[in-house]
Amino acid sequence: MPKMKTHRGAAKRFKLTGTGKIKKNKAFHSHILEKKSPDRKRNLRKAGLVSAADAKRVKRMLGLQ
Repeated sequence: MPKMKTHRGAAKRFKLTGTGKIKKNKAFHSHILEKKSPDRKRNLRKAGLVSAADAKRVKRMLGLQ
């Protein structure tokens, strides 16, 4: 059986933390910023974590399982 290839699109969007959780960047922070409040834009700067429901699928795309 051939080796699993890493999903390159997922590799650019997700990173693994030291404890094994998956870190993701927030969407909707690149354009149409005028109508968004400063609080909302400030929260979009922070990275989030992938939910447990999606973590298994993302790990498989990254070639970790």
